[in-house]
Amino acid sequence: LGEIMLNRFRTFQNALLKKIDTSKKRYFYNELENDEKLLAILGARGVGKTTALLQYLTELNLNPNEKLYISADWIDGERLFDIAEAFYKEEGKLLIIDEIHKYPNFEKELKMIYDILDIRVIVSGSSALSINHSKADLSRRMLLKEVKGMSFREFLKFKYGLDFKSVSFEEIIDNHVNIAYEILNQIKKPSILPDFKEYLEIGYYPFFFQNKDKESYLLKLKETINVILEVDIPAVSNIKFNTIRKFKKLIEYICTSHPFKPNMQELLFKIDMPKTAYAEAYNYLELLQQAKVLRLIKSADKKDAILTKPEKIYLNNTNLHFCYCDTQEIGSIREVFFVSMFDCFKIYAPKKGDFVVNGYIFEIGGKNKTKKQIKEIENSFVVRDDMEIGSNRIIPLWLFGFLY
Repeated sequence: LGEIMLNRFRTFQNALLKKIDTSKKRYFYNELENDEKLLAILGARGVGKTTALLQYLTELNLNPNEKLYISADWIDGERLFDIAEAFYKEEGKLLIIDEIHKYPNFEKELKMIYDILDIRVIVSGSSALSINHSKADLSRRMLLKEVKGMSFREFLKFKYGLDFKSVSFEEIIDNHVNIAYEILNQIKKPSILPDFKEYLEIGYYPFFFQNKDKESYLLKLKETINVILEVDIPAVSNIKFNTIRKFKKLIEYICTSHPFKPNMQELLFKIDMPKTAYAEAYNYLELLQQAKVLRLIKSADKKDAILTKPEKIYLNNTNLHFCYCDTQEIGSIREVFFVSMFDCFKIYAPKKGDFVVNGYIFEIGGKNKTKKQIKEIENSFVVRDDMEIGSNRIIPLWLFGFLY
């Protein structure tokens, strides 16, 4: 029985592997080479997790019977542990389980696999939602790696085949002029700005490079977000269909503000919720942030407070703006890009300036943006769009797309 089951999975696996192109790899590909016994790769739908897993499996120097990829939605009545055990008995060494959040109570069986079987397991989830809502304590057993959509650096790499190095936050602060010159010399184009504008529209999710058609890309992106709202979030929370409609209304409402600075009473009214439903609304916002649909920015003064109204609410990345919003306000687009590149940083809204990161204040704007609002603030910078090279305390916006 186990052999029949594994043969079925290998048939599915081989059909996928035939289509895999290993020439373009996401920044997190090397994370898969970690020897951790149980590794979780978490990230939004569409950021290339499945492709990276299949690329890794293709290039891994193991015999065919020693490595196996399955997607949780292939499982039809079997227990996850029984699959892993059958694989182990055939001398399996690496088991990859994609979209683990689709398997009910996966955390309990992963714990059993870890404790009983001598195999390495890599799992993926469409967001932190699935792990954050799991009940068993996997934290001591599982190494979690959260992955992001494509940076501007990766977009250029995929488009031109140029292998730019990422730069750290500290390097940008200390040496942004020289770094910008080095990148511009490497790209050898009249201007990097047209590529940056293209990235803002269609560059965050790597599936754009499958067909390079903008309209098809934005349509697929909308379908991807609908699956998150209609399938992924309900799978890990007790929400009803009526709540999904509220989520979609909230996204539409955020599109109309530049940026969205929430008035909770107005927000509750717009999404048809009772005036007193603050806690429920905060929970919805947090779910959408965990699902990588929204990004909540708290006030720097209240960053540690629980159930605090966000100072600003953004869509998770600029591509979502072009997908969902009827009109594009360039000021919002610039701020969303800046925030999205700091996905793994703590970023807050200060009293003066737009954002504070690691003690540095940033004011975001176009090429005519001045230092007037922050000139008296130590460790402050103007971040300008529509310019290629900065100077002193003025940094070009596009350069933050090289953080990863």
